[in-house]
Amino acid sequence: MKAWLPACVVFLSACASSPPPADWQLGSYAAASAFQQDYLGGDSKAADRDFARLKDEISATGRLDLLARAELLRCALRAASLDYDGCPGFEKLRADAGAEEIAYADFLAGRAARAAAEEPLSRLVNLGVQFRSGKATPENVASAVDISSAQGWRRPLLAWLGVEEKRAEAAGDRDALERIRQRIALVSGKTGSP
Repeated sequence: MKAWLPACVVFLSACASSPPPADWQLGSYAAASAFQQDYLGGDSKAADRDFARLKDEISATGRLDLLARAELLRCALRAASLDYDGCPGFEKLRADAGAEEIAYADFLAGRAARAAAEEPLSRLVNLGVQFRSGKATPENVASAVDISSAQGWRRPLLAWLGVEEKRAEAAGDRDALERIRQRIALVSGKTGSP
């Protein structure tokens, strides 16, 4: 489950087979991709609509294990954005999830370790889990800022910049604090050009 997060792996593992994918697979792939993009981009309303569409596509199968995977995708994106909620959607479906999904949920909760894949989202989720567990270093935070910035992911970028802001404030580093606040204002659309 190295690159577990990408929507294609999560929902379209059957695409590699010779028959064309079922409509629900195509629909779930599109919805999962849109959800991921909108959530990380900071568009909560669109992300909520996309996730509802994803659940609707999956409901056509009657498979609770796939719904559990969708919930894990949501939890992983939240972890990448430092928004921890205990993954209640997955917990309701834990009994229907497979061993791989349960292991991933335990990782997201900080109860198990797992190596990150090279893919940016996987690395960012891993950093979010480290932060939640109190194991993130200043270098980890800087790396998370860099990953989020390079991908143009506003939601996690603002969260990780907020961590940098608190650290600079606690250290009394006024120059760093001002630069961080300028970045936060730019990303959040509260200022024009710097």
